[in-house]
Amino acid sequence: MKISLNWLKQYIDISETPQEISTILTDTGLEVEGLEEVESVKGGLKGLVIGEVLTCSQHPNADKLKLTTVDIGTDEPSPIVCGAPNVAAGQKVVVATVGASLYPAEGEPFTIKKAKIRGEVSLGMICAEDEIGLGASHAGIMVLDTDLPNGTPAAEYFNLESDYVIEIGLTPNRADAASHLGVARDLKAALKRDIKLPEVADITPVKSEGGVKLTIENTEACPRYAGLTIEGVKVEASPEWLQTKLKAIGLNPTNNVVDITNYVLHSLGQPMHAFDVDAITGKEVVVKTLPAGTKFTTLDEKERKLYAEDLMICNQNEGMCIAGVFGGIKSGVTEKTTSVFLESAYFSPDSIRKTAQNHQLKTDASFRYERGTDPNMPFFALQYATKLIQEIAGGEIVGEVFDIYSNPVDNFKVDVTYHRINQLIGKELSKDQIENILIGLDIQLESKTDEGFTAIVPPYRVDVQREADIVEEVLRVYGYNNVELQPTLSSSFLSEFPKKDNDSLQLEVSRMLAGAGYNEIVTNSLTKHQYVAGTESIDSNEDVHILNYLSEELDVMRQTLMFSGLEVIDRNIKRRQNSLKLYEFGTTYHKRGEKYKEYSRLAIFLTGENNAESWLDSNRPVRFHDLSQLVYQILNKFGLDRLETTDIQSDLWSYGIEISYNKKTVVRFGKVNPKLAKLSEVKQEVFYADFDWEMLRNNYPLIVDFKPLSKFPEVKRDLSLVIDKSVNFEEIRKLSERNASKLLNGIRVFDVYEGDKIGANEKAYAVSFFLQDQEKTLTDKVIDKTMQRLMTVFEKDLGATIRK
Repeated sequence: MKISLNWLKQYIDISETPQEISTILTDTGLEVEGLEEVESVKGGLKGLVIGEVLTCSQHPNADKLKLTTVDIGTDEPSPIVCGAPNVAAGQKVVVATVGASLYPAEGEPFTIKKAKIRGEVSLGMICAEDEIGLGASHAGIMVLDTDLPNGTPAAEYFNLESDYVIEIGLTPNRADAASHLGVARDLKAALKRDIKLPEVADITPVKSEGGVKLTIENTEACPRYAGLTIEGVKVEASPEWLQTKLKAIGLNPTNNVVDITNYVLHSLGQPMHAFDVDAITGKEVVVKTLPAGTKFTTLDEKERKLYAEDLMICNQNEGMCIAGVFGGIKSGVTEKTTSVFLESAYFSPDSIRKTAQNHQLKTDASFRYERGTDPNMPFFALQYATKLIQEIAGGEIVGEVFDIYSNPVDNFKVDVTYHRINQLIGKELSKDQIENILIGLDIQLESKTDEGFTAIVPPYRVDVQREADIVEEVLRVYGYNNVELQPTLSSSFLSEFPKKDNDSLQLEVSRMLAGAGYNEIVTNSLTKHQYVAGTESIDSNEDVHILNYLSEELDVMRQTLMFSGLEVIDRNIKRRQNSLKLYEFGTTYHKRGEKYKEYSRLAIFLTGENNAESWLDSNRPVRFHDLSQLVYQILNKFGLDRLETTDIQSDLWSYGIEISYNKKTVVRFGKVNPKLAKLSEVKQEVFYADFDWEMLRNNYPLIVDFKPLSKFPEVKRDLSLVIDKSVNFEEIRKLSERNASKLLNGIRVFDVYEGDKIGANEKAYAVSFFLQDQEKTLTDKVIDKTMQRLMTVFEKDLGATIRK
């Protein structure tokens, strides 16, 4: 949201610098995200002064040039060569001094330099209005009627005043601050200064007959509606001051009537709408809903089908405006309009939110209405807008002035104790401090006792309805930075928190991965649907499509982190960074029937060389087992055991394994399918792991059990098994654990052989078994018995041949 500092000064006296105001607003919770100086004239006429032409004579070497001397307030007059036909001695003129930059109405900007023109020195330039951006005339130089001293800055003569635009990152709960008045309220409390509301005039009609009639059929969606008719208006371009105000905050002026409604909106936070009376059939405005499916064309010339709950502003025959959201194409104010019906209303936030969401329409009005506007503002805003229209566009009020308030909105009443305020803030504030802050925020205090009071909160503060909200109001004005840390840390909470939160876990795993040489990436959640179309493992029916996507490359939400990671790899490879270790914590998005699901994932990417080449170690390409080692380190950190391992059944990977815990997949990893890698223009091998981060987080042990190291020695025995190629190591591991679980402390493959010394469909595993008893030293008899049992099981269940 953009706020003009000059505009803001209409509502509160400000002597602080723009930077100081930005700091104050940020401290009160209206975080300033940007501060920009805006000049009413490009360049601000810097370097331009008022001068007086002392002499004027013909240039000796040019018929159309004059030699002048000009007093610009310096010790000596400046010689200036001028080509204007109307220059003469005794004139007061605008002079651009040497070094000044000019921004003409047409053409490129240029800088005034010391020059010789046809052999004569010229130290400046006497200016025409188009040469300095003040107009389009180039008939001659500007001749001023002024008694200002020579050397006075030209900006002072033309009353030019630069403005500063403050951009505030408005949080959803602060709808009350979505206007210049709203921001001024916060400054009022912080600076302890009074608010200056605009003056409004009496809006008594000049005649009671005529005008537009008003009927409210849906008072639940429209608790308050104010309006009146103005005849005899002249619709034309707005005056310069109004256009300047709107342009400063990024709005394009339309015409004087529409601009006034926008001006009041951004001034007071009250949306308004002006209807062309000639377009109101039957001269009656009816606030109601229309049947579902009714077609209605909005100002953007799009035909929309209405929903049954859409509140409409109608005439006797049809809808004219989607209430609080968007106007219709037929009833807007144009240059031909001579009479307007001015609307200022308070609509139910729930009703406007549903309508805006149904039609995917986001406007300045809906932004405010769906968050909650001030129900006490509509009539005051109507008075203010009427005064401005009559001053700028003329016209007279006719007919009845309406202010129908069928369902008044009461103030919020909140019981508060001083003890609770100080407890949550963490600092003892005096009762006077607390009360003065709240009164400064227009929160009145009733039923005061030594223990507390009842806060009477105005209804425009829709976010302040609990005791904790009152505490927050006190704290943000008192200043978060003014609350010192206590020597002994303690805290109070409004709710319970988990013993282990996601951020801490994520930080721990990030540190672990960073220690292993991996870099974190953050990629776009938006991607292109062609990725999913290229694989059979991901259902394209689960794509979450973007309705208003900005690019064909970003039209769906991602269902996997793989492709966005591959895009990062491709970008780095193209910049000669071929060896990459990357990880990302991200979210995937899926449409399941009529519902949408989000899942937290951890993705790990590995490609290129394993280590940088050095005199000590030679480099080599990364392998599957480099990633496998890291995956198991993460699983061990989360204390997951009794894991099930199977081969991957997905065309995202050429090969890989899937690890499950309690029959739920916790991670899948392996080599990325080269066909899919090429979709991102990656041609080298990439290994990729996809963790279910939510499952890891939920299974993190809050209590870690430790057991002492065994006092008794570990024994190692090796076996060479010749088995069918279809048998994998996971089957060997499971059989070993089932038949020697009490003594088996570990199992490891140290060699795999396939060749002409064994059958064509066979492979040989060389496996080490580590045996240990926690209570006594193992004897050879027990060791041999255990190994014999394992060999018997391998021969029987796996058809293995034991090589001896």
